[in-house]
Amino acid sequence: MEQERTVNSMIECRQISKSFPGENGSMEIVHSMNLSVGENEFVVLLGPGQCGKTTIINLIAGLETVTSGEVMVDGKKVLEPGPERGVVFQTTNLFPWLTTMGNVEYGPKMAGVNKAERQKRAQYYIDLVGLHGFEKSFPIQLSGGMQQRVGIARAYCIEPRVMIMDEPFGALDAQTRYQMQEELERIWETEKRTVVFVTNNIEEAIYLADRIIVLSNCPAKIRKEYRIGLPRPRNYVSSEFLELRREITQVMDSTL
Repeated sequence: MEQERTVNSMIECRQISKSFPGENGSMEIVHSMNLSVGENEFVVLLGPGQCGKTTIINLIAGLETVTSGEVMVDGKKVLEPGPERGVVFQTTNLFPWLTTMGNVEYGPKMAGVNKAERQKRAQYYIDLVGLHGFEKSFPIQLSGGMQQRVGIARAYCIEPRVMIMDEPFGALDAQTRYQMQEELERIWETEKRTVVFVTNNIEEAIYLADRIIVLSNCPAKIRKEYRIGLPRPRNYVSSEFLELRREITQVMDSTL
């Protein structure tokens, strides 16, 4: 499925392919994909496990290089990671020896931002993700959901133009996952960013996305695209939500 260029695109993936060495030669993970993501758009990549979702966002993040094609972010070719792209992983990878404040301010500190400015900025994002009062807490003292909030605040604190999120709520229990989806939607509405979010959870995709890109099995190709016109915040049990979930489930089942 070819995708037309989005007006005011922040991200452009142009005919990107990615292969890795395998026992019987190279294994293609992403096949000749075109993808545009508009400025401040929330795009969800939805697909079955091991289909290449993470590889795609690693290419956008600059953590992997394309085998062919090119990735552009804000008009510049992606060759390596950069401060205009913040990344949140499924595992938070917080520094256990640093407090919440220390983890969140780490990026600006490494960039040479003075202490007063970076802590002011870090405090804003700590407050934004609902962790006021936990500035001096270490990761081991925080729940899984709270740790992920620290990870989100840390990514925002470098003030990127693009947020890349790889199944950030996948390891959480169901109730905490719902809460974090609602929190992320609130944060995104407050601090607009271009977001590329990976999940294999259909409800999560519908709740969060402006646009859902359904991927095929590996090698990943765009199978179908959905523009989600439901008003925010979304109701998981509305008839429109449930009908869309049914339709996307059928598409997803046909990819297996």
